[in-house]
Amino acid sequence: DRREPKAAQVSASPPRPWIRAAIFLGVAYIVIGRVFAVPTDHVQAWRLAAWAISGVVYAAHIWYEHFTLRNSPRVAGAHVAMAVAIGGFGLAVAGLIHSLSSGSGIRPAWLIAIVIWPVMLAIPAFLGAYVAGSVLPSQSAER
Repeated sequence: DRREPKAAQVSASPPRPWIRAAIFLGVAYIVIGRVFAVPTDHVQAWRLAAWAISGVVYAAHIWYEHFTLRNSPRVAGAHVAMAVAIGGFGLAVAGLIHSLSSGSGIRPAWLIAIVIWPVMLAIPAFLGAYVAGSVLPSQSAER
């Protein structure tokens, strides 16, 4: 029985659940941001609704990471921050594309936003998820 060394073995494992969740929820943040920006009447109410729905998505992601995937607060915070960063990146790209389509060309501010928005959003998202994961009841207490 001749076997290949472990380094030569390649497994086609499916993506981890947290990666799918981060991508899916990152896209959800982009869709929420874009769809709720369309109405031109009652703009402030639509903006508040987008914040509220994004808050529900954020809380649901923390819940999923903590109770379903049973990740530590640090790991859950990183995964939640990744989803938020994806959303921030997507919204910055959408803003850049909108700017180009309106004929104003590429402004340096949009290029900076592509880098800054994901970071600016991910840091507080991580901290909030970390704190939430720390105060939520631990899985061992449920048993």
